Amino acid sequence: MSPVTELIRGGRLRLTAYTNYALRTLMFCALHPSQLVRMEDVSDAYGISRAHLLKAARQLGQLGYLENVRGRSGGVRLGRAPEDIVIGEVFRHTEGVLELVECFNPESNTCPLIGVCKLSVLFRAGLKAFFAELDKVTLADMIADGPVLIERLMANQATQQAMQSAGHAVEHMKHATHLTLPSESRLSRCTPLNTDRS
Repeated sequence: MSPVTELIRGGRLRLTAYTNYALRTLMFCALHPSQLVRMEDVSDAYGISRAHLLKAARQLGQLGYLENVRGRSGGVRLGRAPEDIVIGEVFRHTEGVLELVECFNPESNTCPLIGVCKLSVLFRAGLKAFFAELDKVTLADMIADGPVLIERLMANQATQQAMQSAGHAVEHMKHATHLTLPSESRLSRCTPLNTDRS
């Protein structure tokens, strides 16, 4: 296995959480083509922050990958057919310029070997191979095992919602207990009953 292949397959070339959330949102929408998807549903299904998803969904809408429908019963849905959404293209939009090593950016580089070092050539070849693989895959390919993916997401969504309900119940009990039980300061001000009858 070449060093380039090891770099890609070994997981040492990592995407940001932002791109991860963007791709997950697209997959969820592709798995539910006949409905408007709420960010709460995506958040519950994956167990990740709704705020982070909203930021990613906003950019995806601006790029035309998603259609954002506002209003009380609004949500998001795919703006293009899944087979027309290339994963490599989405990755480039959400990640921006990837600077694996500092010499990728001549303006901020401090290494004196820039231009003559083979390490940067290796990394550029690895990045090119990485994107070549991503460009072979569409969103339709990503959801090819649709029923299995939906089953997993529904199970996780149910778990997340159960945890949230349990958390709300605990908070309600705490609040109710706080209202019904006297505080320590009130108890300390109570006059003790005089039981001395002598």
